Amino acid sequence: MLLKSLIALVFIGMLASLVAGAGFLLRDGSRSRRLLTSLKWRVGLAVCLVILLVMGFSTGMLD
Repeated sequence: MLLKSLIALVFIGMLASLVAGAGFLLRDGSRSRRLLTSLKWRVGLAVCLVILLVMGFSTGMLD
Protein backbone atom coordinates (compact mmCIF):
# COMPACT_ATOMS: atom_id res chain seq x y z
CA MET A 1 0.00 0.00 0.00
CA LEU A 2 2.89 2.34 0.76
CA LEU A 3 4.42 1.80 -2.69
CA LYS A 4 1.14 2.63 -4.44
CA SER A 5 0.85 5.80 -2.36
CA LEU A 6 4.39 6.84 -3.29
CA ILE A 7 3.68 6.21 -6.97
CA ALA A 8 0.52 8.31 -6.79
CA LEU A 9 2.36 11.09 -4.95
CA VAL A 10 5.17 11.18 -7.52
CA PHE A 11 2.66 11.22 -10.37
CA ILE A 12 0.76 14.12 -8.80
CA GLY A 13 4.08 15.93 -8.36
CA MET A 14 4.78 15.45 -12.06
CA LEU A 15 1.40 16.88 -12.97
CA ALA A 16 1.95 19.87 -10.67
CA SER A 17 5.34 20.50 -12.28
CA LEU A 18 3.74 20.28 -15.73
CA VAL A 19 1.07 22.85 -14.82
CA ALA A 20 3.66 25.14 -13.24
CA GLY A 21 5.88 24.87 -16.31
CA ALA A 22 2.98 25.75 -18.59
CA GLY A 23 2.25 28.78 -16.44
CA PHE A 24 5.88 29.87 -16.52
CA LEU A 25 5.97 29.45 -20.29
CA LEU A 26 2.95 31.69 -20.74
CA ARG A 27 3.84 34.37 -18.18
CA ASP A 28 7.62 34.70 -17.93
CA GLY A 29 10.00 36.42 -20.27
CA SER A 30 12.87 34.77 -22.06
CA ARG A 31 15.37 35.42 -19.26
CA SER A 32 13.49 33.44 -16.63
CA ARG A 33 14.97 30.11 -15.53
CA ARG A 34 11.82 28.87 -13.80
CA LEU A 35 10.68 26.89 -16.85
CA LEU A 36 14.00 25.03 -16.95
CA THR A 37 13.80 24.33 -13.22
CA SER A 38 10.28 22.96 -13.64
CA LEU A 39 11.49 20.69 -16.44
CA LYS A 40 14.35 19.43 -14.26
CA TRP A 41 11.91 18.55 -11.48
CA ARG A 42 9.61 16.79 -13.93
CA VAL A 43 12.44 14.71 -15.38
CA GLY A 44 13.68 13.82 -11.90
CA LEU A 45 10.22 12.78 -10.81
CA ALA A 46 9.78 10.71 -13.98
CA VAL A 47 13.00 8.83 -13.23
CA CYS A 48 11.80 8.27 -9.67
CA LEU A 49 8.47 7.00 -10.97
CA VAL A 50 10.13 4.52 -13.33
CA ILE A 51 12.36 3.25 -10.52
CA LEU A 52 9.35 2.79 -8.24
CA LEU A 53 7.41 0.96 -10.95
CA VAL A 54 10.31 -1.37 -11.81
CA MET A 55 10.88 -2.07 -8.13
CA GLY A 56 7.19 -2.73 -7.56
CA PHE A 57 6.83 -5.13 -10.48
CA SER A 58 10.09 -6.95 -9.78
CA THR A 59 9.20 -7.57 -6.12
CA GLY A 60 5.60 -8.49 -6.87
CA MET A 61 4.12 -5.60 -4.91
CA LEU A 62 2.32 -4.42 -8.05
CA ASP A 63 0.29 -6.99 -9.93
